[in-house]
Amino acid sequence: MFKRCGNVLLAAALFLTTGTHWAVLQSIAWVNMMVCYSEKAPVAVALRETFDGHHPCPLCKAIAAAKKSEKKTEFTLQTPRLEFPPAPENFALVAPARFEFLPAANDSSAESLPHKPPVPPPRGCVV
Repeated sequence: MFKRCGNVLLAAALFLTTGTHWAVLQSIAWVNMMVCYSEKAPVAVALRETFDGHHPCPLCKAIAAAKKSEKKTEFTLQTPRLEFPPAPENFALVAPARFEFLPAANDSSAESLPHKPPVPPPRGCVV
């Protein structure tokens, strides 16, 4: 029960943080406008009046005003400047004295493992 409640709260927080609630409200307003305009005119005219921007309904005006008044917080990422000590002028990379290539593993399949996995697989927690 608590996990489901946490998931619902997380989804609601994500929903509100990304501004999806404005898109949902605007969609509701457009559907309402389509219904109202199609009662008085053909569907083509209702579509044009709904989306032309010259005939906003009160809900569209309220959404636009709320979007403008919504506080926008600007995050400025201030990373400290990394300063490295100057390298000495006589700095040089030297190859190691001993160097060996590791042999390539010919068989990297599960059958080459020294032991078999436990049957049934272990359970980390009880769900």
